[in-house]
Amino acid sequence: MFSSPSYVPIADYALIGDGRTAALVSRQGSIDWLCLPRFDSDPVFSRLLDANLGGSWVITPQDIQAIHRAYRPHTNVLVTEFTTATGQLRLIDFFPALTEQQKRHYPVSQTLLLRRLRCTAGRVSVNVTIRLRPGFGRWTPELRCFAEHWYQYGWGHSAAVLYASVPLEQYGSVLRNTFVLESGQSADFALAYADEAPVELPVPVLFDTFERLTVDYWVSWATRCAYTGPYRAAVERSALVLKLLTFAPSGAIVAAPTTSLPEWPGGPRNWDYRYCWLRDAAFTIRSLLSLGYHEEADAFLDWILYATRLTQPELRVVYTLYGDPHIPEYDLVDLDGYRSSRPVRRGNAASRQFQLDVYGEVIDAFARYRLFGRQLDRDDYRFLRGLAGVILRRWHEPDDGIWEVRSGRTHHVHSKIMALVGLRHLERLAALDRLRFPLDRYRRAAAELEHWLITYGVDPARNAFVAVPGGGPDAALLWVALQDAFLTPDHPWVIGTVETIVRELAHGDLLYRYRRPDGLTSPEGAFVICSFWLVEALARIGRLDEAHRRFEQLLARANDVGLYAEEIDPETGEHLGNFPQAFSHIGLVSAALALEEAAQCSSAPRLAAS
Repeated sequence: MFSSPSYVPIADYALIGDGRTAALVSRQGSIDWLCLPRFDSDPVFSRLLDANLGGSWVITPQDIQAIHRAYRPHTNVLVTEFTTATGQLRLIDFFPALTEQQKRHYPVSQTLLLRRLRCTAGRVSVNVTIRLRPGFGRWTPELRCFAEHWYQYGWGHSAAVLYASVPLEQYGSVLRNTFVLESGQSADFALAYADEAPVELPVPVLFDTFERLTVDYWVSWATRCAYTGPYRAAVERSALVLKLLTFAPSGAIVAAPTTSLPEWPGGPRNWDYRYCWLRDAAFTIRSLLSLGYHEEADAFLDWILYATRLTQPELRVVYTLYGDPHIPEYDLVDLDGYRSSRPVRRGNAASRQFQLDVYGEVIDAFARYRLFGRQLDRDDYRFLRGLAGVILRRWHEPDDGIWEVRSGRTHHVHSKIMALVGLRHLERLAALDRLRFPLDRYRRAAAELEHWLITYGVDPARNAFVAVPGGGPDAALLWVALQDAFLTPDHPWVIGTVETIVRELAHGDLLYRYRRPDGLTSPEGAFVICSFWLVEALARIGRLDEAHRRFEQLLARANDVGLYAEEIDPETGEHLGNFPQAFSHIGLVSAALALEEAAQCSSAPRLAAS
């Protein structure tokens, strides 16, 4: 596949963050993406989307011969080891992670990014270039040196402070220098930003403390992971990614920290994923609770209630970090886009779509929460009753479907299945907590939905559910095997659906979403979460050997630090789409949990794949 020297592969990036924002760090030591102050704010480093206009922060040695990087065990602290012709250099990148008590004790800015260098052998010549460009690269900030080692950036009503322990030369708004570190010598850099108060200046003597406390924080958080199965390392890394993608002030989990990374280089499927999709709720809640992260699950459920307060009982597909349903989409026409993939988009027009399945999936999330042993209150049940009312009123309508295609509304079988699942869950909850729900209406609507699905949703020739009446397979239909409120896993239509999807949508261990027009030109990669759904579906229908084999093949698809994009090109293995993708990592966790549950529940030998 085409490779441009101006843009590094998406899989070459690693993620660091602080629960408000996140940065992408390349293997070569360049920070090419950072939004301030939040995930969905405009970036100050955006070379990821325009190699010329967007800014970056480069720290890289000369004469590189080898690069090895990894997160410190059980943390989100990134360590990159460079071997050069003359020595070895270690680069440590992280945002301090402190407890609330520690934040009161140590002066730390709202956002603080630390980059620490140490020469571990020989001598190494290091190049540093800091080109901060706010507003997707459109603004050139004012830059002044106000003391030795200290620099201030200013743009609009914003300000940032940079500390550098080595001298930097100023060229307009760009800082750069080349310096030599001998074995045992080190250099520190820090970027501080705040929009809620004056910027707290970085305190260099505390950098060692911040690094130690950050490692302690992440190790403590990671060791709470309750999963003890054979895929512990991958599950823990995915949990750490989900924690990085959680907006701490509200509990929202962004789909990805980036916008407009293409689902195919040069193609138009370039979306802004820096928001929170309600659809992710069911898998997210299940994963967080099963991993032992109850506080995070509670926060996410609270966010759902808060975010939907202005639209209840109607739901929007996607909300901002603070629950705003209005996310206008527009094109940034002056940006090149990653590898010339245009348009670059800000905002997401999916917020205006009607997707029936979301109602069932949100009910599913609350039901899983309750069945896990957590409690729901009166407001929760009032909310769920309202969602059921929308299902009763609108299930006959065509919708835009799970994949948010822009080719017009139609009757999506997956959407009807999830609406049925939602109603069946409410029957269970009513019995569990003795609720006064209008169960007769729910049962009548559920029976009508089931009749529609049997009549229009099944292809007799395939013995499988199809995407739309008279259509072909859709990987979203794997959900018929991932829940137990409609058909049992051993039902012929469930097995037939899984087999049809494997036969018609699989490419090795990877799975395409569908093979039908979606209103856009150009191909796309295989969807990572669909591939994990297939693992879970195979586990549920008893094909554990095949499920484990596919899962282990998918684990090998992660990049060198365990991260996944939204899609992967089956031919080349290249990661495509926004990165890292929360949905992909949720899928990994859910599949691992399903494999563990199947192994524990099955008393018979694993069934070989047919």
